[in-house]
Amino acid sequence: MVQMLLNRLDDERRAMAVQMLRYAFAGGAITLAVAASYWAIAEFLHVDPMLSLGIVFLFFSGVSYLVHGAFTFKGHGTRDDHGRRGARFLGINILGFLANQGFVWYLVKHLGGPTWWATIPMVLFTPLLTFALHRRFVYA
Repeated sequence: MVQMLLNRLDDERRAMAVQMLRYAFAGGAITLAVAASYWAIAEFLHVDPMLSLGIVFLFFSGVSYLVHGAFTFKGHGTRDDHGRRGARFLGINILGFLANQGFVWYLVKHLGGPTWWATIPMVLFTPLLTFALHRRFVYA
């Protein structure tokens, strides 16, 4: 069924649809790992939630860069300027990190909710933002 839908699209839209499917798989797994790690470190190790997210961000940014470059956006754009691409990737990940920190601050720190509350927008909002920006500015 997915293949039938992909066959109806022109080449550019088909490529983007394939990337979105790959991003949903790989990015979804990474996003769930980020959210679960943030929550576990904050909850069980009693680390401040905002610091917990910072720790998780540092580790998973490297994982994300490798996975998205090799799998999600495979065959899209050029791969000749690693320094520039890496800097753009980091910039977009920092933007996603700041959005997630905003969710943690507002939902956990400001409203006093449980640490898991912030995982909801981390999983539902941030991946949409970062996919669009990564595709346009990093792997173009």
